[in-house]
Amino acid sequence: MKKIAGTALVLGGLLAVTACGSNGAEQEAEITEVEEVIAPRDLTVTNTYNPDNLPLDKINLPEGFNISVFAAGIEDARSLALGEEGTVFVGNRSADKVYAVVDENKDGVADEQYVIASGLNMPNGVAFRDGDLYVAEVNRILRFPDIEANLANPPKPEVVFDDYPTDRHHGWKYINFGPDGKLYVPVGAPCNICDSEEDIYATITRMNPDGSNMEIFAEGVRNSVGFDWHPETDVLWFTENGRDMLGNNLPPDELNRAPEKGMHFGYPYCHAGEIPDPEFGKGQPCEEFVAPAQNLGPHVAPLGMKFYTGNMFPPAYKNQILIPEHGSWNRDEKIGYRIQKVNVDENGNAVSYETFADGWLNEEEQEAWGRPVALLQLPDGSLLVSDDHAGVIYRITYEG
Repeated sequence: MKKIAGTALVLGGLLAVTACGSNGAEQEAEITEVEEVIAPRDLTVTNTYNPDNLPLDKINLPEGFNISVFAAGIEDARSLALGEEGTVFVGNRSADKVYAVVDENKDGVADEQYVIASGLNMPNGVAFRDGDLYVAEVNRILRFPDIEANLANPPKPEVVFDDYPTDRHHGWKYINFGPDGKLYVPVGAPCNICDSEEDIYATITRMNPDGSNMEIFAEGVRNSVGFDWHPETDVLWFTENGRDMLGNNLPPDELNRAPEKGMHFGYPYCHAGEIPDPEFGKGQPCEEFVAPAQNLGPHVAPLGMKFYTGNMFPPAYKNQILIPEHGSWNRDEKIGYRIQKVNVDENGNAVSYETFADGWLNEEEQEAWGRPVALLQLPDGSLLVSDDHAGVIYRITYEG
């Protein structure tokens, strides 16, 4: 793997990147404290609406399900993570903050909001482990130790790893810890379509919680901003945003599964398992790459998928996949702006792709008032949904 050169965003000590010596022994990463954050901004933040005026009655859900506002006024609400004490952590992409949201009386509506950090560089990804909050910026991973005990006075973060590329094109990251205890971090392609000389691009990587032993787990992944592990088999499943500029209906976005390290999912040579790229596909048969587990809609922008493992929803939802589709930006007729359900059979195969919730898009007027981003299952089995356009987090419940 080639090393990516980039501008350091830490003013102070540098991180010692994991390496292997001649004896093959791993060298542990040195943890350094962040002294200052530099955060260039070039994305437009979307509107934050009054939660009392949100047309929740427009949301279509299966019979017995209800949707309400869990938290409002969270600018650009993106990835979600749950702390051991019930704190909901919220990342940003267009904005520069990480939030903490607390429902003190457990009534399904947040009572307190805290800003954990500001001035960060697209801190989209958040993950929680052993009392610590991990935050992914464009080129580095930060850790806020013992965060739930210090929500009102957050500690300075430590740098866990800072050797990712600095490209902001597909540079925002979704992160989570896998069943193997490692932190999984995708690195998007720095373009719409290109064949980079640097191995790190268009991959999903993983590392130890201390930042050591970073390695590429999956290749040929244009831009994944959501993944989860099957609750029974521990197999990684991930969404992938397909390339643009091949027309309204090509290619489909993808849901992929990676049961082992080293699999290649086709980008930039082949899309959706069967569509050779007109620029890079020559001499690269699609049969050489791993086909999607399920092709999704074209340009729907699938993001933070989750397996539902709770007991609140009906049994038909158990261990099935829910995928927020953020919605298209470059299609003549908009598509997405919904949550889809993918059913997985006992053999681990995706067998259907259907709508679970929609209504954020007025199809007749082609205007969207909300854009679902990420999912988080609460201990009671209810489901949180972030919306970076409306600036809220919804809560979906089932009453039977």
